[in-house]
Amino acid sequence: MKEVEYDAEDAELGDFPHYMLKEIYDQPETIENAIRGRLSFDEATAKLGGLNMTPQELRAVDRIILAGCGTASHAAMVGEYLLESLARIPTEVEIASELRYRNLPTSTNTLLFVISQSGETIDTLGAMREGQRKGHRVLAITNGVGSTISRESDGGSYMHAGPEIGVAATKSFTSQCAMLTLLALLLGRMHHLPVSEGIRVINGLRALPDKIREILKLDAEIKVIAEKYAHAKGMLFFGRQFNYPTAVEAALKMKEISYIFASGHPSAELKHGIIALVNEDVPSVFIAPHDTVFVKNVSTIEEVRARSGPVIAVTTPGGEEQLRTICDDVIVVPESAEWVSPILCSIPLQLFSYHVACALGCDVDKPRNLAKSVTVE
Repeated sequence: MKEVEYDAEDAELGDFPHYMLKEIYDQPETIENAIRGRLSFDEATAKLGGLNMTPQELRAVDRIILAGCGTASHAAMVGEYLLESLARIPTEVEIASELRYRNLPTSTNTLLFVISQSGETIDTLGAMREGQRKGHRVLAITNGVGSTISRESDGGSYMHAGPEIGVAATKSFTSQCAMLTLLALLLGRMHHLPVSEGIRVINGLRALPDKIREILKLDAEIKVIAEKYAHAKGMLFFGRQFNYPTAVEAALKMKEISYIFASGHPSAELKHGIIALVNEDVPSVFIAPHDTVFVKNVSTIEEVRARSGPVIAVTTPGGEEQLRTICDDVIVVPESAEWVSPILCSIPLQLFSYHVACALGCDVDKPRNLAKSVTVE
């Protein structure tokens, strides 16, 4: 008799060559899992069980601090825009490793939210404990059921994204963004957000899974673009407003799995030093949906083109025609409200990084020097 080694992970991989690709394709379902049972049309709001705070206590919150590391900190950056635009609550993003050693001035009604996929990130755990030591209520968004952060926090919500095997976070990022949208909706409806806007947010969230499925159909097209730029010396990623965090997260994905140097910036920062890096060997990726700052993004793209820099754009219907005249490659994602735009715009860039890494022969699921969860300083 021959003994056959069996790994449960092998069965889960299915027909996908890598876990990262599978997890990118999981995102219609993980977004559905994140919002399932948490939307109320009758009240035009979100329902987040586990926060362990009364409506009166939530209503009294006058400042929010979002803390995380790596991809979680980029989701927190999206959350800052969400909470300030939908709930009008002053919000700050802190890198957890910095927060735990700072003497940050906080008010009595400051709420600290920590974000961690694993729930074991040592710096995020330290920031949570420091907040509690100072008498603050600390809530958590995690994926790791029964994790240290989920056990020690004062409350929170699970993402229900399922296991994420690939070291580079993909579905956990979009799930964190979805959770923060729910939080912003909940708090917004407690403050100024009218019923009509609450319903608009709900409809936008419910439309996400099908829109993500549409984006995944662009996989082959994105692979061709990725192979075209796989040997670039470096890459620059740009976005404005809600999609500035998208640019930072996309740059991290490129660095993590392809080992190409990449950096993410607000588009308007181009002339504040970054333009010195622009040349024919360094493509610039612009997240430029047809929104209120589209014209500003176009102006920045033209500055790059004037200096012979290749440009790849991620846009929405309405911006496609103009961008095709000034960009080398254009990826069109479905139209959406600006507060869910980071979720949709991040997915083609996950695929872009994945295919660049594959073209270079990199170990996509286990990049060098990286671990899935950072549990030591």
